[in-house]
Amino acid sequence: MAERAGTAETLERPEALSAWQIRFARAFPYAIAFLSILAGWQIAALILPSYLIPSPRRVIVRLSSELGRKAFLVTIGRSFLRLSIGFTLASLLGLAIGLVSGIWPFFRRTVRALVSILQSVPPIAWVPLFIILLGFGDYPIILVILIAAFFPMAVAVMNAVEQVEPLHIDVARLLGASRMQLITKVYAPEVVPAIVTGAQVGFGNAWRSLIAAEMVGGVNVGLGWFINFAGEIADMTAVLAGIFVIGLFSALLDGYVLERIKRRLLRWKYL
Repeated sequence: MAERAGTAETLERPEALSAWQIRFARAFPYAIAFLSILAGWQIAALILPSYLIPSPRRVIVRLSSELGRKAFLVTIGRSFLRLSIGFTLASLLGLAIGLVSGIWPFFRRTVRALVSILQSVPPIAWVPLFIILLGFGDYPIILVILIAAFFPMAVAVMNAVEQVEPLHIDVARLLGASRMQLITKVYAPEVVPAIVTGAQVGFGNAWRSLIAAEMVGGVNVGLGWFINFAGEIADMTAVLAGIFVIGLFSALLDGYVLERIKRRLLRWKYL
């Protein structure tokens, strides 16, 4: 029994080591990038006056004190609430329109024409119009996030729909599949990689548009507002603390959360 147990442990160790090595390989590039940014930041802090570029240590100390304040936690929470609502709506809308475009070619051509016209407009340019229509608050910012994340998702899904094997579509039609069944049984499974790609690109657009819209959208809470307000009073330590939080959360969400979802949905590619 002891020999068997020892043998089992020996067999398990390489698997555990392999899993640890995989995690290390994923985290190592982010660690190098993070240390490179800190090194450049520290060099700039040594060259320039401290009231222009505070040192990383000062910013981290300030950030730790800000995290102990309820108002700052509310600021972060409100930004994430806006991001989650706008990004979710944009992903669902882009996915639905992209899949439906596979059934109706005229609809696909029309949507492509609209996308080619509207996606050239920076999302932040819509803020004044939305503020006039909806007033100050969360709604203009959520709409800006929706616009920013919608186009990458819709274009990615439409491109994937056009590349679906025609033979699969013909076979499904011969078997009596309805239009809805074509969408759910043929198109949807084959565009999963495009959905993941569109979500990752859309998330980056949504995150940047969120911060920009909070800076100019007339709100009094949010990470963008926090940075803008700190800049107006020349509090560069708070400005860099806000930028640090934005970069950190973006790396965590994109490099960890979305990457794990991607690997679950595309598990067959990572075997």
